Amino acid sequence: MDIYKFRNVWTFVALAVVWGSSFIAIKSGLASLPPVLFAALRYDIAALVVLGYAAIRSERWIPRAGPELRLVATGGTLMVGLHFALLFSGQQYVSSAIGAIVLSLTPVVTPPIAFLLLDDETLSRPGVAGVLLGLVGVAVVANPTGSSLDGGILGVGLLFLSALSFALGSVLTRRFRVGLGTVPTQAWMLAVGALVLHAISAATGESLAAASWSPRVVAGLLYLAVVAGAGGFLLYFDLLERTGPNEASLVNYATPAVAAVAGWAALGETITASTVAGFAVIVAGFALLKWESLSALVSDSEPTSDRRPAGGGSVVVQGNVYLKDAE
Repeated sequence: MDIYKFRNVWTFVALAVVWGSSFIAIKSGLASLPPVLFAALRYDIAALVVLGYAAIRSERWIPRAGPELRLVATGGTLMVGLHFALLFSGQQYVSSAIGAIVLSLTPVVTPPIAFLLLDDETLSRPGVAGVLLGLVGVAVVANPTGSSLDGGILGVGLLFLSALSFALGSVLTRRFRVGLGTVPTQAWMLAVGALVLHAISAATGESLAAASWSPRVVAGLLYLAVVAGAGGFLLYFDLLERTGPNEASLVNYATPAVAAVAGWAALGETITASTVAGFAVIVAGFALLKWESLSALVSDSEPTSDRRPAGGGSVVVQGNVYLKDAE
């Protein structure tokens, strides 16, 4: 199993740590910055870093008119702009662990959206059961009759919508067949997403005048933009290139554990029994949904994957055809 090879293990662990720790950086920054503007500033910086990397490493890094521009606009709006506007807004009301756990639902809600919107997608009975289990897991995490969220049901709702926005974007972008490399495509999505975030921030009346700047806030913003944003992005696609989406997606279930421990150690956040139970139910739902792929991974047989050669030095990731970037 590729993920257990030495380099892949360390990439996987590094990615889980970087993305898991990002939740405490978000939580800390929200005390000083308006949420959507905070997200916009993060992706201003991240987009510049990744665009610079793409310009240096890719043979072609500027999208052409037609499908490439539509792909960038769709992904940037739904998978970056709206997704992170909802994520940062929802994270105001919940702990780092709960934010990471609700977002771990994304791989569970993506298949039913694909089933509804794409002609060639199917959803088995175990898959339906897995989706329902995932939704039950979110309800357990929200614990509306308990005190685990301290009135943060609104936060869970916003984070759930954030997961849906990302899932919808990932499904809609499968319709495009493009020749632009993966890294420049995602870099331009980050840039479009930053513009969308600024538009949402302005529409909701946020202003830089409401921000409270300190060395700690600046350090947190740079960490989110450069390390967790640009660095996490590059780590993920490095892992994706060598293991495929089935194994790379498992980082979604390592991230909440890191976020929970980091939130407890750095911010004194508590980890309740309902939070742990809800996460276990979500993981069980994912296992049902991906039972065939996970069984193939365990047995070391060749799983049915969304990542497959497309010819001419290209690769298909989640249904999108990209050219491999030049080394």
